[in-house]
Amino acid sequence: MDRITKAARLMIVSDLDHTMVDHHDPENMSLLRFNALWESNYRHDSLLVFSTGRSPTLYKQLRKEKPMLTPDITIMSVGTEITYGSSMLPDDGWVKILNQKWDRNVVIEETSKFPELTLQAETEQRPHKVSFYVDKTEAQVVMKELSSRLEKRGLDVKLIYSGGMDLDVLPQGAGKGQALSYLLNKLKTEGTLPVNTLACGDSGNDAELFSIPDVYGVMVSNAQEELLQWHAENAKGNPNIIHAKERCAAGIIEAIGHFNLGSNTSPRDVADFVECKLDHVNPGYEVVKFYLFYERWRRGEAANCETYIASLKASCDPTATFVFPTGVEKTLHECIYAMKGCYGDQKGKQFRVWVDRVLSTPTGSNTWLVKFDKWELSGDERCCCVTTAKINAKGSGGASDGYTWVSVQQKWLEGYEKKDTSIWLF
Repeated sequence: MDRITKAARLMIVSDLDHTMVDHHDPENMSLLRFNALWESNYRHDSLLVFSTGRSPTLYKQLRKEKPMLTPDITIMSVGTEITYGSSMLPDDGWVKILNQKWDRNVVIEETSKFPELTLQAETEQRPHKVSFYVDKTEAQVVMKELSSRLEKRGLDVKLIYSGGMDLDVLPQGAGKGQALSYLLNKLKTEGTLPVNTLACGDSGNDAELFSIPDVYGVMVSNAQEELLQWHAENAKGNPNIIHAKERCAAGIIEAIGHFNLGSNTSPRDVADFVECKLDHVNPGYEVVKFYLFYERWRRGEAANCETYIASLKASCDPTATFVFPTGVEKTLHECIYAMKGCYGDQKGKQFRVWVDRVLSTPTGSNTWLVKFDKWELSGDERCCCVTTAKINAKGSGGASDGYTWVSVQQKWLEGYEKKDTSIWLF
């Protein structure tokens, strides 16, 4: 959060399962398209928030399975936990609010009297969330009776039913909507209220996100009936909420364009990077472009011609150095020459490259220090390097003329080292 010292240009608040993450897309292309768009156009001056029903345990598990970016803020357990940054620091102020008129022991006692309720896994039981499975044919009757009993015990709770089977019992002040409202008020108090906020979801527990004033909303095309029904009953005709034509993350990209919130052209959708026009020129785009070309080259999707190699060399200072995670140092020109021999070696294979947490810091009038995580997926092996690059603006026209790479240094992210480093190129 410290990297944003003024109002974010855009804050995206997105559910994960079947919204940001498409579990029916084995190549994860819509997610990778969003990743490239975010890191190239938005990371430097915007906020990414994941709002999920998952507990911290299942959230971290999903991160290991899918090529997800690191959000600035994570809202978990259906809005009952708010954390900040990659270290996931908890928001103690939110915890105090949720403790009001809440007694978890009473909830457990009363719910045990309903044979229709089946407790979910222990990982999904949280300090301010008790979760069950219940058949949709019995859900409404059970919820009505349970709500009455808990009210008589002096509790003020909220029951959220989603996915046609999941029932969450939360404090009345909890939920994805209240968590977002709390977050917006906190940012407003600090004088950094985002210029625009876009909420994204697919199921019943996302409905609250679309009820917050002055927030744009997108229901992805694969939204569940329960959310579409809520929309028909509560927000039909609201121009600030749309039902996207595209699935999952592709629907989020569609909404960015629909509401004119900024560029919605992902670098992954551009065959020739020269055609890609940016709202804000920044080093993040240069990093995304470089590694996307590298992926395409290895997959045999870019033309094998000297023009591309010459262009790549031209973007590197003749004396530019590259320090590998092993400590070996070479010139960037040597690395590019070595890459020539690897053209198409990953063709037809599961090979993807993406960058995360791109942060550029000016060190001079035309010089930036850029830090980012470079991820590489090859088959079942996923590797990551914490990378630091020095980049200069070309010519006298500043960043608008493009960038020149001066140096790159990498070190392995603990737990994600590559087994065979002989073909680690960039």
